[in-house]
Amino acid sequence: MNEISKIAPVAIWENFQKLCDTPRPSTKEEAVLQLLEKMADAKGFEHFRDSGSNLVISVPAKPGFENRKMAILQAHVDMVTQANSGSTHNFDTDPIRMLMNGEWITADNTTLGADNGIGAAAMMGFMTEEGLEHGPLELLFTVDEERGLTGAMNLEPGRLKGEILLNLDTEDEYELCVGCAGGGDLVASFAYTPEAVESGQVAREIALTGLKGGHSGIDIILGLGNANKLMGRFLRTVIRDLGARIVTINAGTARNAIPRESFATVVLPSDKASAFDGALSAFAVEVKDEIGVIEPNFAIAAKDAEVPTKAMSTTDSKRFNNAVVGAPNGVHAMSTSVEGVVETSINLAIVKLADGKADVTLSARSSINSARDALREVATSVFENIGATVKWGDAYPGWKPNADSEVVNMMKAVHRDMFGKDPEIRVIHAGLECGVLGSKYPHWDMVSFGPTIKRAHSPDECVHVPSVLRFWDYLLAALKAIPVKN
Repeated sequence: MNEISKIAPVAIWENFQKLCDTPRPSTKEEAVLQLLEKMADAKGFEHFRDSGSNLVISVPAKPGFENRKMAILQAHVDMVTQANSGSTHNFDTDPIRMLMNGEWITADNTTLGADNGIGAAAMMGFMTEEGLEHGPLELLFTVDEERGLTGAMNLEPGRLKGEILLNLDTEDEYELCVGCAGGGDLVASFAYTPEAVESGQVAREIALTGLKGGHSGIDIILGLGNANKLMGRFLRTVIRDLGARIVTINAGTARNAIPRESFATVVLPSDKASAFDGALSAFAVEVKDEIGVIEPNFAIAAKDAEVPTKAMSTTDSKRFNNAVVGAPNGVHAMSTSVEGVVETSINLAIVKLADGKADVTLSARSSINSARDALREVATSVFENIGATVKWGDAYPGWKPNADSEVVNMMKAVHRDMFGKDPEIRVIHAGLECGVLGSKYPHWDMVSFGPTIKRAHSPDECVHVPSVLRFWDYLLAALKAIPVKN
């Protein structure tokens, strides 16, 4: 890890090491905010937290750049907390352990937090590095982005003075993002009365593992396996054909991550145990045939378990699981205005069932608000049909693209000078904070960019080291090119 902190640019990697050493799950960002405040105090930089717990640090202009427009650098400080099964990592207390793999850096069986830690570390560089040339800056560190963009949604209007926002949360170099999807969640809660497990039953613990997972917006187009949909499909067979009853389900950990694993316990008549094992083997073959190319590590296995005293009734097992099977998931519509971009999708993210209560979380995204909510209505109707109570989370707006803005044209010119080519202009199917921030500060001219990060929101998350250096150099060149005040 110490060697990683010495990689160029040291301004980013030393600060990213500090972030990896500081636990920062969503809603638990206090330690990292205090770290940033201490860094600002050491430099004598003014700072404040707003009512949404977002931190703003003012960095004065360097000599010769005082007449430039004020730029805002923005990143979120929280991270998605996903670990491989069997990991004992405690995201509330344990540091993230970085690993070097060729030109890539990943973490030891957990998410890395490069999303959006690399962007935040770059901003920290303007508090630790001398000799950087730039005009007046505001460093906006937002909180709770990964859980629902609530930091951005609670940003106080009128307190920031900048005119140009550079969001550092895009995950492919040589690209500029100028628009994004909005989104909204829903949680379906189903209450049931557990019934006694009669004699002559056996219990099986099912483990569905090995899926890649990933970002529920960016990666939804890849056709990856969804652990909740696959588990529901298998359970439908054994409930219908073998009289199985559900005891527990535990699958998915984040609304914005495609679920990689699902664990379920069922009971069934002992004389059906052999048929259960055969059904499991057949299902494994089917799934590998269907998605084995994209999900080569998919696995499903079952082992004997202690027979519980109570389980979901046969009727409720069927009703609830049918709703999971029937719930919408994946890409729903492609954009008619931007080729190759997903317009509307939904992620069947989390299923938790035990002791008389089941909760299912789904997250919908769309560049069109009405389409987002129409898809949430589809999911709502599926679960209301079984008597579940459905609650919608607050929706967040998308970011309407303006590919010909002053800041975009400036960034394109800098890109051509540095790399000899134009950047790709993109609109992404993910919930960047720019949409929300722009609703608070409509006059901001915004663009988003970043280094190459793969498999965000999963333990396979990795960041491309050479791209981080190019990202840093591009950011420094862009700040030198910020136009003068009108």
